[in-house]
Amino acid sequence: MTPRNKLAIILALVSLVLLWPGLVQPVLTIRATMELFGNTRELSNETRSVISAIQSLHNTGNNFVAGLIVLFSVLVPVLKAALLVPIFALRGSATSYRLYGVVQAMSKWSMADVFAVGMLIALLVGKGTANLSAAAGTGFYCFAAYCLVSNAAFQALKIEPPVPVAPTSSGSTSSPFSARS
Repeated sequence: MTPRNKLAIILALVSLVLLWPGLVQPVLTIRATMELFGNTRELSNETRSVISAIQSLHNTGNNFVAGLIVLFSVLVPVLKAALLVPIFALRGSATSYRLYGVVQAMSKWSMADVFAVGMLIALLVGKGTANLSAAAGTGFYCFAAYCLVSNAAFQALKIEPPVPVAPTSSGSTSSPFSARS
């Protein structure tokens, strides 16, 4: 195994370690207040993790949005990491190379980094409104770190295409299933 692929595996494992707190730790706290007769009253103060946001969306009937978050922020990252096992177990084979292509395609569809940017925008909007404040939690920083480390891992990963079988002198290709004389 090349040093580059060893680095990719280490980074992928680190990204998974970061993903868990990124999903279950508080990501964002939003606090809304209102000034009334010189007194500040708190209207709302909510802290959410990715998982609690999914549950809240599901409980309020927003199953499509909850499903998208589950798919792109939970399932795709876990599946990408899980596919590393057969990629390396079958290395050198056509199947390994095809799985590598699947992981590369999945990386383009993953919404983890888009989710992190969306959270940052929500944070900035909250900071820009006098009666609304937002604070990023531990989960946000873990999730953002997951995004960066995961992207680095899959950029470092390099699987070579399988070597084609050379034709034999009779013009046919060798096969493990061909009859032996």
